[in-house]
Amino acid sequence: MEQFDGLGSISGVFSLLFFGFTLLFSLFSLLIFLLRQKPWCNCDICKSYITASWAKEFVNLCDWYTHLLKKSPTGTIHIHVLGNIITSNPENVEYILKTNFENYPKGKPFSALLGDLLGRGIFNVDGDSWRFQRKMASLELGSVSIRMYAFELIMSEIKSRLIPLLSSISCDKDQQGIDLQDVFRRFSFDNICKFSFGLDPGCLKLSLPISEFALAFDTASKLSAERALAASSMIWKMKRFLNIGSEKKLKEAIQMVNELAEGVINHRRKEGCMDNKDLLSRFMGSINDDKYLRDIVISFLLAGRDTVASGLTSFFWLLSKHPQVESAIREESDRVMGSSEELTSYEQLRELHYLNAAVYESMRLFPPVQFDSKFSQEDDILPDGTFIRKGTRVTYHQYAMGRMERIWGQDCLEFKPERWLKNGVFVPESSSKYPVFHAGFRVCLGKEMALVEMKSVALTMIRAFNVRVVDPNQVPRFSPGLTATMRGGLPVVIQERET
Repeated sequence: MEQFDGLGSISGVFSLLFFGFTLLFSLFSLLIFLLRQKPWCNCDICKSYITASWAKEFVNLCDWYTHLLKKSPTGTIHIHVLGNIITSNPENVEYILKTNFENYPKGKPFSALLGDLLGRGIFNVDGDSWRFQRKMASLELGSVSIRMYAFELIMSEIKSRLIPLLSSISCDKDQQGIDLQDVFRRFSFDNICKFSFGLDPGCLKLSLPISEFALAFDTASKLSAERALAASSMIWKMKRFLNIGSEKKLKEAIQMVNELAEGVINHRRKEGCMDNKDLLSRFMGSINDDKYLRDIVISFLLAGRDTVASGLTSFFWLLSKHPQVESAIREESDRVMGSSEELTSYEQLRELHYLNAAVYESMRLFPPVQFDSKFSQEDDILPDGTFIRKGTRVTYHQYAMGRMERIWGQDCLEFKPERWLKNGVFVPESSSKYPVFHAGFRVCLGKEMALVEMKSVALTMIRAFNVRVVDPNQVPRFSPGLTATMRGGLPVVIQERET
């Protein structure tokens, strides 16, 4: 390629920048033009956006979508300007994720958003690559040995770090409140790093240290998700090409994540330390491509960190509003565990039916992942009669589904663990009605381990402490991202219970 220097080089750079910004301005102008067109959606309910901003009527964007879906006779809406069909219909969900699974892959548009961070990891691929990783992960995560290993890691983190931290906070009579969401993010990051890499970042130590790896991972996942908010993919792609703004920060964060992951993998290769119990060690026997290994393990890191923290944060916010549920959990645990201060086995959790129901009910109202999208390979028709054109983005909205009267009844907005119990025994609903862990062929492989982690932490804290939200009138406001993260966190006061 011909090289340029001096004024020629500078002129070339300015020409490129001028072209880039001209293109961005043109795309922005096009978006404004499209938004002003009427109708921008083929259903009357969506035209309400033209006359009133959703932000003036609803706390969160997901609440606006819930409002629109509730008014739709089929539980499905078509937002033309976004090129998106959104549904809350369980029959559609089953059709998309199971019946006609092959027609609804993740798709290239989604893979592009997370491609720099997740590469060829299981959550960012389709076809044979997905099938290979799915089969391998299913064999490993379904084994009794790895479930026991996960349980041991969780209990160790609870006993050695979570309880000492909360106890030290409870001793402070002048405490102003600690961000419980931050505590859960630290707990889950420590746990998933040990489970995935055999690496302990120590985020939950008493001093609450700042982990450069955790910060880089946060930045990478946050900025990757923000790509979806751009008016056009050309905007973030141009910023990436020019290496400016958020794309420059994203590149730097991903580089740091890659360096640490690759360092751990190289160390294992050189030292022959492949007899550990973590996921990396288990996968190294089947995969020789270190970059592929990195992609796979980073994907599990992303899935296992923020989802658990999000679920626990919402659970304790709901618990603060419903003290009778907290009391019921304590009564059940006293009956099952007796005077024992901590869980003694993985199986013991299965006897806590009310606790399980409360966790499921919490995620019905506040799913850690609020919606998920696929892209249609071919023209299709959903069970409710909605026509899907080839290449269309199709989204099923878990958050909205948990608030649908047609699915859960007139008390759908109430926090009632009892809806999951029959004669005191927990009875699950179909995954198409409750796709919190997805459904069909892509149902979450880490579901059981995530539930064990959530229930173990919740049970320990409820038995040992009184956790009270600082502002009882706080309404959850979610920040844009891959998972539901409360804006401003969840400030709470911790009080040790008298025994």
